[in-house]
Order: sequence, then structure tokens, then C-alpha cells
Amino acid sequence: MRVFEIAAFAVRGLNANKMRSGLTTLGILIGVASVILLIAVGNGASSAVEQSIAGLGTNILTISPQRAQPGSTAKPLTTADAAALVGSDSPDVKYASPVVSAQATAGYGDTTHDIGQFIGSDPRYFDTTNSAVAQGNLFSDNDVQQARKVVVIGATVATQLFPGTDPVGKSMLVNNIPFTVVGVLAAKGSSGLQDADDMAVAPLTTTQNALTGYGSLTQIVVQAQSADALPNAQAQVTTILNGRHKITGTTADYRILSQDQLLTARTATTETFTVLLASVAAISLLVGGIGITNIMLVTVTERIREIGIRKAVGAPRSSILGQFLIEATLLSLFGGFLGVAAGMIGSQFTIAGIKPVLVPSSVLLAFAVSALIGLFFGSYPASRAAKLRPIEALRHE
Repeated sequence: MRVFEIAAFAVRGLNANKMRSGLTTLGILIGVASVILLIAVGNGASSAVEQSIAGLGTNILTISPQRAQPGSTAKPLTTADAAALVGSDSPDVKYASPVVSAQATAGYGDTTHDIGQFIGSDPRYFDTTNSAVAQGNLFSDNDVQQARKVVVIGATVATQLFPGTDPVGKSMLVNNIPFTVVGVLAAKGSSGLQDADDMAVAPLTTTQNALTGYGSLTQIVVQAQSADALPNAQAQVTTILNGRHKITGTTADYRILSQDQLLTARTATTETFTVLLASVAAISLLVGGIGITNIMLVTVTERIREIGIRKAVGAPRSSILGQFLIEATLLSLFGGFLGVAAGMIGSQFTIAGIKPVLVPSSVLLAFAVSALIGLFFGSYPASRAAKLRPIEALRHE
């Protein structure tokens, strides 16, 4: 029997029970759409993280405290450390800003908002992190010296606390302490994992006086003279801090991360998360394949007499095998096609703050896997149908 005739029998078999075929297709549809969409979300998160980190500049170093090696005492990062990093011993360092972070809840009127990042630093922090002001002004060195309670807020904080109102000049409460808003930063956008605009920056001395106390700095943010000067700047910073902290071993009480290292670490984490999501979604495809096996087994049982008649009039085993394999494969392909369409449509929407980025290879892979699932999970029912003896099939009730 020619291939197109076998295919025609397969199509007629599927049309005989459209409801059952539709339910089987639904499992494959969900699996394929889930794989495509979750990989797109993971890829979108990676792109957002890369853009967020790149937005800070490629010439940034971040210094954080780290546990010292056994037998030695860890020294805190101090404002004196930050000041020592800029000078004749470090010609490739342009700025070094001390940073402290605080947990802060802001309030204005009857509205409150938990600020994602409340930072205390100096005016050079804005240059170091490429943060531009959109409204009002930044605070000054004099504000730091006088420990004035002024603050520059991000776009998200401005929207949450002052919807439809100019925040500049308004007084807001930060942990029940009044701060005057002197400026609003230009929006940087969200990476999906963290909103870069959900932040506020106040003078370092004010933050230490009112919120954190005078302990260790959370970070020192360093800007090199250029991206090319970054390795030299890192070496100079390391030499200065080792001398100040009297580091003689291989493990320091601080760590230095460049933007490239930070990007690599964040990207690796996001990729691992994407693989995990895709693996979970792939289970849906497996469940869909099991559904195909069950449905095809029921179909074979219901059509035993039909199979017996076809064999009695001379249909070879290969045509019976081919018919049921084609039925299973068509179910998978149709479900895969609908799943691809659903995944591509779903990737046009923002999900959990992340704009999915469609990966063409994931579309092809998911569709190909759906076809293979039909062949694999349909082979057992098809083989069972092909092995039926005509006499036994005709006697079946």
C-alpha cells in the first residue's frame, strides 16, 4: 500500500474521535509552549542582567568585605580606605566612593514603600555608577560634611511615593526620620531580578548617623580612568589595600569584582536557572508522550476488528504499523505546531518584569522533540496493532 493511502487511513482514524485526539494534542501543546516560553524568559533575564551591568560602565570595580584567612583578623573597609585609593599611588583610579547600605521604609502622607536599595555615599558615587539626575539636583560634598538629611531617589521610589507629583523639595520619612528629596535619578530600568530604579542615595555621614552606625562599609565602588586601565587599577587597588590591611597571605579580608566578573557570575546563575526551568517544562512533553501511548493503546483496542478485516483482505503488517505510527506522529506534530504558536505569542508579553527573548533554536528543538515523542511513544501501540493475528482480531468483541 502506498504511503499516501496509509496516511489517509491514519487521518480518518484521528477524525473518528476528535475529542480524544484533541486531549492528546493538548498535552504536547502545553509541553512545547512551556519549553519555548521558559527558555525565552531565561534568555530575557540574561539580556536584562547584561544590560543592567553594562549600564554601570565597563571600568568599574566593586570592593566588598570578605572573611579573612584562618588565624588572622579581618579588618573592616573604611572611608579612609576609600580615600587612600585615589592618589599618586593609583594613577589609573579615577574615583573611589565609600558605600553603606541600609534597610529602609519610606513614607509620604499615607503611602509607604520598602526601598530596594538605600545607599549612603558621596557625590562621586553618581559619576562612578553613571547615574544621571532627571529632576532637581544631586547632593554636594558640603551636604556630606554637614550630614544634612537630604536624599536623591530613583524613578520607582518617586512613582510609588509621589504619583503625579514633583518630589523635589518634598519631605519624606525614611524609617520615621525626615529626609528632603533634592533630586530624582534618570530611569535605568529593571533586569527582572532587580529594579535598578528602586533605590535612594543619601550622604554617607547622614546614613551612618541616622540608619547604619559607623561600622564597616558595605562596599567601595571604584572607577578606573578607562576600560583599558581596569587591570592596572585593580592591581593598584590590591597593593594599597594589602598594605593598609597588612595582608601577607593569599586570602585577603576583602574581594574585588570587575564588571566582567560580575557579569560572568550573574550570567552563569541565570543560565543555570534557565536550564532548570526548561527541564521542568520538558516533563510536560514526557507526560504528553505518555498520554499518546495511552490514547493509542485505547485506539488499538477499539479498532481490533477493523485491523482484523484489513489484515484478512491482504493488508501487510507494515501498513498497519505505519498507519498507527503516522497517527501518533500527526498528533505530536499538530500539538507541537500549536505549542510553537502559543510559545511565540506568549513571548511577546512581559512576564514577572522580564521581557522574554525568543531563541530560534529552542523553537526548532521543541518542535523536533514533539515529533520524536510521537514516533517513540507511538511505536509500542503501533507494534501491538501490527502483531495482531487476523482470526483473533475478527473474533474480538
